[in-house]
Amino acid sequence: MDIRPAATLVLTRDTPEGLQVLLLQRTWDAVFMPGYFVFPGGAVDEQEPLGREHALGPADSEISQTMSVDEGGADYMLAAVRECFEEAGILVAMDADGATIGGDHPVHGERQALFSGKRSLAQLCAQHGLAIPLDRLAYLGHWITPPGPPRRFDTRFFVTIAPEGQVASHDGVETIDHVWISPALALEEHRNGERLLGLPTIRTLRVLSSFDNADAVMRYAHANPPEPYPDQPWPALKKGKPVMLEPGSPAYDEAAKLDPEGEGSTRAEIVPGEPVEIAAGVIRLTAPNPGMMTGPGTNTYLFGHERFTVLDPGPDDETHIERILELTGGVIDQVVVTHTHRDHSPATAALKARTGCRVFGLPAPAGASQDQTFAPDDEPEHGDLIVTDAGILKAIHTPGHASNHICYLLLDQELLFSGDHIMQGSTVVINPPDGDMKAYLEALYDLLAEPVRYIAPAHGFLMGQPEAVIDYLITHRLAREHKVAKALKQLAPVTLKDLTAAAYDDVPQAIHGLAARSALAHLLKLKADGKAAEKGDHWSAIGRRQ
Repeated sequence: MDIRPAATLVLTRDTPEGLQVLLLQRTWDAVFMPGYFVFPGGAVDEQEPLGREHALGPADSEISQTMSVDEGGADYMLAAVRECFEEAGILVAMDADGATIGGDHPVHGERQALFSGKRSLAQLCAQHGLAIPLDRLAYLGHWITPPGPPRRFDTRFFVTIAPEGQVASHDGVETIDHVWISPALALEEHRNGERLLGLPTIRTLRVLSSFDNADAVMRYAHANPPEPYPDQPWPALKKGKPVMLEPGSPAYDEAAKLDPEGEGSTRAEIVPGEPVEIAAGVIRLTAPNPGMMTGPGTNTYLFGHERFTVLDPGPDDETHIERILELTGGVIDQVVVTHTHRDHSPATAALKARTGCRVFGLPAPAGASQDQTFAPDDEPEHGDLIVTDAGILKAIHTPGHASNHICYLLLDQELLFSGDHIMQGSTVVINPPDGDMKAYLEALYDLLAEPVRYIAPAHGFLMGQPEAVIDYLITHRLAREHKVAKALKQLAPVTLKDLTAAAYDDVPQAIHGLAARSALAHLLKLKADGKAAEKGDHWSAIGRRQ
């Protein structure tokens, strides 16, 4: 699938209530992100270079250097200005006298012609004697759509102060609503399930929420251009043969971290029983239990150099247990467990019997999937510190997938061991009553406050860009919650089965039984939020619509 270059323009303004930004709501008929609120933007047009002769400010070479592209940086900026005019009716331009144009300038009558492609931005500038002041835009961010969506974009984000005297208006075709809103309020409404936001929008709003006024935003953006986004293939080995990993592929972040020179020495596959040193003093050893729910197998992590801590020793598999003992020389001081599902903790008992190690974790709740043999010596509380030979682990209580789930952060290396709270390549199962969707989402938000550079999951490779990973999980769950709430409003009173059929119409009917468990988790969250009510076998919506 081709990745199209695209540009977005963040419009800011100062108000008595503080800084505000303009968001547009995409039509519900859109193939990509229907109903989401976004900044004005779209694909870079092939006619964009024609606008350079009407641009003021830095040359393309200077802009391109700032953006870490060979050439064409100015074209991204011009596309951002054009798309903003098409979608929001606001044009960042100056007239022949050097004054910023207002809302009564005749060029506003050409908006539809530009939108339909009958006129280009360069033609409008030539006709009306306008110039595009690129020096009034600042480079704010870079985002490449990860694999999966029907369309992928390589998007550059720019920010500017909205010109005075121009009134924003959505186009009524691609966008159906607009709002000026503070970044903090937009994020709060997203968290409450009241406004759909995508990952790059969330990330940008989080940056902007730190500023009190538009001038401060512009000073920051001009002085702090974002670091280059990983967008080049990376060499690795798979089944002994060289391969090139594309950005967004499962092994990409791990290969780039472990092989920064790009020598192609890392493996793009997880092989049970083969140790991989993922960080100083940290070895990943994958159990031989691959499957639909475990992926390539459950990861055990070994911390230390001479004395060892074992995190998630895995299933009660003698081959795996012997491999752990071999790699540690049997010198295991402690075992640390994220949670007690049967692929994570049962090997603890054997290691305890063989080494006398101390065991950290929370007791197993009721349930057939839980390891009732798990017997911890210490029950870490949220924020507790555990000393290992490889550094200090911080315990972070993260219920949701399991009520007794704990993530552990290796502080010095900012490496998060996420257990099943964050998995690679799939969303985790939230199965009531032990699974709790509300607790799961709140725990994800808590993780955003932690200093994390990489995520080491229980299934899969190392994951970089942890904030983006977490934002994706939150956004995915809230988008599904929106569908559940919408179906609930339309069908109530409705049974769980019928609601699942409507809210999960995009998944195969064969797995609607599993989807019903997820739907129930969403309904219970809506109930806890005061937005749904249960009576017998039927559910109804209460309060305002999502």
